Amino acid sequence: MKPLRILHSEAATGFGGQENRIFKEMCAMRAHGHHMEAACQPHARLARRLADEGFTVHTMPMDGPRNYFRGVLRLRRILKDGRFDVLNTHSRRDTMLAGVAARLAGTPLIVRTRHLAVRPGSLVSYTGVPHCVTTVSEHVRRLLLEHGAPPERVATVYSPIPLPDPVEHSTLRAELGLPTDAVVVGCVSVMREKKGHRALIDAMAGLLARPDVFLVLVGDGSPTLENLRAHVRALGLDGKILFTGRRADIPNVLAGFDLFALATEQEASGTVFVEAAAAGLPVIGTDVGGVSEMLRDGETGLLVPPRDTAALTAALTALIDDPARRRAMGLAGMRAVREGDRFTLDGLVRRTEQCYGRWLEERAP
Repeated sequence: MKPLRILHSEAATGFGGQENRIFKEMCAMRAHGHHMEAACQPHARLARRLADEGFTVHTMPMDGPRNYFRGVLRLRRILKDGRFDVLNTHSRRDTMLAGVAARLAGTPLIVRTRHLAVRPGSLVSYTGVPHCVTTVSEHVRRLLLEHGAPPERVATVYSPIPLPDPVEHSTLRAELGLPTDAVVVGCVSVMREKKGHRALIDAMAGLLARPDVFLVLVGDGSPTLENLRAHVRALGLDGKILFTGRRADIPNVLAGFDLFALATEQEASGTVFVEAAAAGLPVIGTDVGGVSEMLRDGETGLLVPPRDTAALTAALTALIDDPARRRAMGLAGMRAVREGDRFTLDGLVRRTEQCYGRWLEERAP
């Protein structure tokens, strides 16, 4: 399709999965010839990351009535002068600000991306202000449709993962002092209560009595991290459950695991399961949100009901006790991710272009 001029807006100031998706999408779309700019709050980490990559980033406060009206007027001028084809918003606050500005500027297409796995309270910021919506999983799309969103105006565009070169030798076990023949269950996730780290610890407790089984938790997040450390001490599992904190070398970390497990209680998509599969790991996840779309139950991993400690323990035991099954699932997961395009950057661009192109054509005068 012809190159488009696209402005992304985001009101959040942290940098989690949602902001990472925006960052990857903007880089991928620019690489395919589209002109990309962003509107963020001045102290947003996403703004700094994008500016470091050479993107034009318009910064403005987005909280409070005074900043709202100023922001609408400023973004209206930016959108009008920049002749943008698409505004893509990501949070309720920036949708109600940037979306209104785009309506006033006459921007041809306004798209809201929905990243959350909870039911929306109102459709105003999905079908009232934006023209159309993209979602990060079919589960999230279904939540919008059940709430009354028109199916033809809601499309799923999965978040991509980078496909790094295979790691021949991970340094993780040497760093943590783990035996080379140990069975290492690993989890990589920001530490929030809903991510289910405590449930995973409790499900592993009996298995960790075996001398060759260890659990490694990668990620940070206060106060959950401190609470988990205290829980591990209370169980007497120091030395069997290891915390690494946040790591920048995730491919190296994943290569040090034998299997990946995350007992999340709420998940819009769960691309970390895809990253683990791409690294050749069998995965264990809870059947919530979009997790079932990230793996093939019984083929690339195992799904268990949420908050079911016995089922999670049984799944962990099955894979810990069966190295051949672990290898077969790991290979199947690697092939599924690396040979398909559902979770690739090129796949993201192709589906985004298809959505934008179809909706722009439908809205053309």
